[in-house]
Amino acid sequence: MRRKGYIVSSIVTALLGEAVLVAIVLWVLPLWRVYIPIWGLILLMLAFAGYESVSYRIGARALERKPVVSSQAMVGCCGKAATSLAPDGYVQVEGELWSAWSTGPNIDEGDEIVVVEVKRLTLFVARVPNNNCIEDIASQ
Repeated sequence: MRRKGYIVSSIVTALLGEAVLVAIVLWVLPLWRVYIPIWGLILLMLAFAGYESVSYRIGARALERKPVVSSQAMVGCCGKAATSLAPDGYVQVEGELWSAWSTGPNIDEGDEIVVVEVKRLTLFVARVPNNNCIEDIASQ
C-alpha cells in the first residue's frame, strides 16, 4: 500500500472509531443507566486518538521496510522432511512448514533436505547425503 493510501485509510478508520465511541457513550450507555460526563467523553476520545497515532506510526514504519527474505534466498537452506516426499510432501525449513517436491529419489520423513529451487510457494528439495547439511552446503 502506498503511503498516501495508508494515510487516508488511517484517517478514515480513526474518524469512524471516534464516531462509534461517541455513539456508544451518548446513546448506548444511557440505555443501561450509565452516564459519562462530556469531559469523560473528551478524555476517551483523546486516549483513542493517541492510540491511533501510535499505531499509525508503527504501521507506517512496517510498510516502509523492505522484505527481509525473498523466496530465492531460501535456496541452499537446510531443513527436515515433515512427511515422506514421494515425490511431493511437506518439509520444515527455518521453523516453517512448506509444500515441497523431491528432485531426486523419494525422501523419508525426518531426513535432512536442502532447498534446490523455489517456484511460487513450493520448494524443490534434495536429500542431504549422510544427514550432514552444513558440510554438504559448504562443499558446494
